[in-house]
Amino acid sequence: SQIAEQIRQLVAKGILSPESRVPSTRALADQLGVSRNTVALAYDLLIGEGLLDVESSAGTRVSPKLPAAFFRAEPSPSGATDGEARPYTRRPLAFRGRAPRLDQSDSPALAYDFRLGQPDPSFFPLSIWRRLIVERVARASSALVRYGDPAGYLPLRAAIAEHLRVARGIRCEASHVVIVAGCQEGLNLVARLLVTSGVDTVVENPCYEGASLVLSSYGGNLIAIPVDDEGISVDRLPHAAALAYVTPSHQFPLGPTLSLTRRFALLDWSRKTGAYLVEDDYDSDFRYEGSPLLALSALDAQGATIYLGTFSKSIGPGLRLGYAVFPQSLIEQAIAAKGLLDNGHPWLEQAAAAEFLASGGFERHLQRIRRRYLMRRDCLLHELGRHFGPCRVDGAEGGMHVAWHLPAGAPSARAMQLRLRTEGVGIYTLPDGPAQVLEPVDGEDRVVLLGYPCLTEDRIRYAVERMARAAFS
Repeated sequence: SQIAEQIRQLVAKGILSPESRVPSTRALADQLGVSRNTVALAYDLLIGEGLLDVESSAGTRVSPKLPAAFFRAEPSPSGATDGEARPYTRRPLAFRGRAPRLDQSDSPALAYDFRLGQPDPSFFPLSIWRRLIVERVARASSALVRYGDPAGYLPLRAAIAEHLRVARGIRCEASHVVIVAGCQEGLNLVARLLVTSGVDTVVENPCYEGASLVLSSYGGNLIAIPVDDEGISVDRLPHAAALAYVTPSHQFPLGPTLSLTRRFALLDWSRKTGAYLVEDDYDSDFRYEGSPLLALSALDAQGATIYLGTFSKSIGPGLRLGYAVFPQSLIEQAIAAKGLLDNGHPWLEQAAAAEFLASGGFERHLQRIRRRYLMRRDCLLHELGRHFGPCRVDGAEGGMHVAWHLPAGAPSARAMQLRLRTEGVGIYTLPDGPAQVLEPVDGEDRVVLLGYPCLTEDRIRYAVERMARAAFS
């Protein structure tokens, strides 16, 4: 009787749904420590009630057509039934933030989508990566069944340090590199070390929303500093702050490169105030015109810069592979904080990435996709000029997107966006970049963000033609 009643309750509450299997009589008898005949009698009773049925191939299951009495009752509006005590009021959550808008699974598929930060999936080095994964698994030994260093796989950290010396001029040791699940986890590590409630934290305006959301979620008081053609306006920086988050190589989302004069001024401000600089260098792998300026970390002689990099744009965001380079004063605490978060990144992807970098495969891959992305950027600039005439386009010297300022006579960025979606063309305004505008920006409703790597030249030509029709029709 008890067994039958418990199953009735599970069905009535919707825990056992129609057509879900129930344990065999032998398995349930072993679990409950009763005779198999006892379970069989309970099942026979429920089969007679129409609650269970038996199929030779599927075993015993909940009937697909339940009697009306067993449909799950709707809960009362108060959340408590008659005679049932009301639940205690829970304490409010300590976390009050939200996540950046990067997930694309629920977004409508657009044939001509200028989505930001989206590499071309056809350029993923699939055959090489497959080979590296297979080789690493074959040599894994105990690596897959034991804990590793929370800071990451040492050969990968060493390969990243060597890459940064050559590509960005940063002199760092493998011991200062921490492997993270993309830039977002790196930002969380930084905030965990440096940000407490009410602490002043500087961000660019507009800025990458993933950074501002992380800093504010830890209680940081965001101080928004405007951006112009030379990057963040250093002369507007406050007299004191815990840190300043900047994107010097290709400011997100407006695109300017932080000038060398301002880089030195920013480092001087850091020295005078004691603030740390957080350098997000996510787009530095893609530079199309001239030599890239040295990273802030390469110019920093005082050890006040935290460098964040990622393979999300150069290889693919699905790998969740990034890295943070901490100065000597922070590295011990950063590794401890990483251990508390997840005790280290998965070994297999790290081992494959380490070989990819050390063998020269990553550099060859970068050279190939740089050439292709440059062709697409040139096509986009040419088509914008052909259909709209001389117009302002910022951030074209590098990165994976441009900020296009709509010409006179065209509707607002939001109106253009809505018109074009009906034709399968996706363009992006500042608020949905994913960027965050913390203080009003002059002409922000006239700025369109266009990511071009995932569109072929033919698709770019078609899309810009549709953009011209939407602007002037």
